[in-house]
Amino acid sequence: MRTTITLDDTVYKTLKRHAARSDVSLSHFIQDAIINQVLEDLEDIEDALTRMDEPSIPFDDVVAELRAEGLLDQ
Repeated sequence: MRTTITLDDTVYKTLKRHAARSDVSLSHFIQDAIINQVLEDLEDIEDALTRMDEPSIPFDDVVAELRAEGLLDQ
């Protein structure tokens, strides 16, 4: 599929340079960047969903535990 995007000149030049260094077309480079970002977002969503049923810990309890372990100043 074809689409048009508008890029700042500096961003365009930077992307073009990175694509050339990677020996791929600018289109391929941008597509890979988008796919990687979407996959990262999907992984974050999946992690959040798997942790949704975990019990909540009150903030004050977390602070007290960190202080007890010497990881947080009194």
